[in-house]
Amino acid sequence: MSTKMVVKQPQPMMISQESNEWSSGICDCCQDVPECCFAFWCFPCFSCITAKKHGECLCLPLLDGFGLIPPISMSMRVSMRQRYGIRGNMCRDCVYSFFCLPCSWCQMSREMKTRQIPIVLVNAQYQ
Repeated sequence: MSTKMVVKQPQPMMISQESNEWSSGICDCCQDVPECCFAFWCFPCFSCITAKKHGECLCLPLLDGFGLIPPISMSMRVSMRQRYGIRGNMCRDCVYSFFCLPCSWCQMSREMKTRQIPIVLVNAQYQ
């Protein structure tokens, strides 16, 4: 008698039916005024909460203060662009992260609210 072990598990798959552009511009803070006020008055708290919603460590954005260009903010923008299939480049992410940091985090938060793509397991077998 031989037994066969399954070594490959179903992988999460995300398919976006949305546009390949950001759903709002970098300066469209009027689309969500309470959130922009929160980001303006308590930016460290806002960025930590947004990172947590994105699935990252809660305190990760606090490391941004140790460099000229905020590496965590830039990485979050790149991650979000890849997750949602948004066109862009590292140069633009770098510029937004350096010159428009609170606006950049607000844009990422609005994007997560707009997209809300659930992760669904495909080809999962239930017994």
